[in-house]
Amino acid sequence: MKILDAHFHIIDFNYPIIENQGYVPPSYVVEDYQKETSTYNIVGGAIVSGSFQGFNQNYLINALEKMGPAFCGVTQLPFSVTDNEILYLHQKGVRALRFNVKRGGSEDLSKLDYFARRVYDLTGWHSELYIDAKDLPEIASTIEDLPAISIDHLGLSEEGLPHLLQLVEKGVRVKATGFGRVSLDVKNALKSIYAIDPNALMFGTDLPSTRANRPFAFSDIACIQQLFDSAAAERILYKNAFNWYFK
Repeated sequence: MKILDAHFHIIDFNYPIIENQGYVPPSYVVEDYQKETSTYNIVGGAIVSGSFQGFNQNYLINALEKMGPAFCGVTQLPFSVTDNEILYLHQKGVRALRFNVKRGGSEDLSKLDYFARRVYDLTGWHSELYIDAKDLPEIASTIEDLPAISIDHLGLSEEGLPHLLQLVEKGVRVKATGFGRVSLDVKNALKSIYAIDPNALMFGTDLPSTRANRPFAFSDIACIQQLFDSAAAERILYKNAFNWYFK
């Protein structure tokens, strides 16, 4: 089955790396990713900027050039970025703006409403939030009105799942990623989200699984294939993310 890896990181120390909360990630360059995923049928994906990369774009542009047009970028940008800079990044393959609430390193949530609308109107980008879903009620009314939003890592917590499901009903998408870093019943979360909106879930490896209690394993893919029929698994592993990032 084809896989579009909707969430992974490239960590290249040829470009600036910022210590985050006392943590410095290991090197994980394009060749490492390609080697680790060589046995999977990965046909494209999204390279996601991490907290430790701040607003640096050069690493992402370099990685996208190496990976090719089947891959896109999810970046972090300061509120002060110009339209021309956003358009340049779009030309280079960036397709989404990330707000890293959990770890920092991105613009803060006070800018979410205006900034998410700005990039969507300018380029059609959606915005992605790395946030514990238990904190979603504080910004739910804002998110509901935005044109295109996704939430990382199943919303992270069992406590937050009901809040996440309410937003899925409003059209918010969810990354089926980081199964080894969440504190919830993964299978129940997957089934609950899919039951509300079959288009919502987008699988990603989350490689190299920085700071996760358990790194990505093939069992994460197998879990989806065992939990859903083949048509549903194809949506989660490929179609939903393809439609989100490339259409």
